[in-house]
Amino acid sequence: MTLANLPPLVTVFGGSGFIGRHVVRALAKRGYRIRVAVRRPDLAGFLQPLGNVGQISFVQANLRYRNSIDRAVEGADHVINCVGILFESGRNTFDAVQEFGGRAVAEAARNAGATLTHLSAIGANSSSQSNYGRTKGRAEAAILSIKPDTVIFRPSIVFGPEDSFFNKFADMARMFPVLPLVGGGKTKFQPVYVEDVAEAVARAVDGKVEPGKVYELGGPEVLTFRECLETMLKVTVRKNRLVSLPFGIASMIGSIASLVPFITPPITPDQVKLLKHDNVVSREAEAEGRTLKGLGIAPTMATSVLDSYLVQYRPHGQYTGSGKAA
Repeated sequence: MTLANLPPLVTVFGGSGFIGRHVVRALAKRGYRIRVAVRRPDLAGFLQPLGNVGQISFVQANLRYRNSIDRAVEGADHVINCVGILFESGRNTFDAVQEFGGRAVAEAARNAGATLTHLSAIGANSSSQSNYGRTKGRAEAAILSIKPDTVIFRPSIVFGPEDSFFNKFADMARMFPVLPLVGGGKTKFQPVYVEDVAEAVARAVDGKVEPGKVYELGGPEVLTFRECLETMLKVTVRKNRLVSLPFGIASMIGSIASLVPFITPPITPDQVKLLKHDNVVSREAEAEGRTLKGLGIAPTMATSVLDSYLVQYRPHGQYTGSGKAA
């Protein structure tokens, strides 16, 4: 194979993360050359088996440092930004990673003449009370002003083997008899399967997604926070009590937990602000076809997948009978 007919090169920022690794797999199956841009390339070797020999390479990059972004994008045909954080830690702030980083990736892609796909989130809004939602919204606005042909995807909560939602609460259910329903558990979600999100991203790279638009990705069901936890408990065959926790108390607990060094807080005050608003696909996106169905992707039911990876949280793992509960 000569240089002239090599497959397109795709740079994936955050390719070793939860969504990123599934994006890398989807691209590898399509035959693209993939450059995974991560802070610790030495910890991303597990991605190698997803492709053929030499198909997946690695480069060190940090969205806080513009020079590293430019190096990672150099020579790429398409750029994907999967980087996002759920809570701030040290210099990894929402402003630095999500807003500055998103803008910097867009500028680098524009300068390199590469097309761009950006992973945002439902709830992104430059006027949001949440720092997470506000920086996501500001990043979107900046990116579209720099590269108007960018494809932006906003998923609801994403589920899959490495997710930080169902896994987190299933793990809590093993240790505590009671689980908290922040705000009474009334917040609505539209859980979307990580493989469906990755397929949407891959189709954008294929050129099958209309550029310059914001797409909202949700699953086939709208579930309340309570219903999500009830589903998790049914799958893990447990009978933990669900107790309502007012937003104010949850925020106070998050503030205290955030002060403890070297641990991941179970919730932060910023996340509590996000939980005050539903996390579902908008009517406008549905009407305009800016959804998974509009992209020709049939959304996957959560109940058809959760069994495959939450079984580890059952009292006796795979040997727990479906009719028993702890």
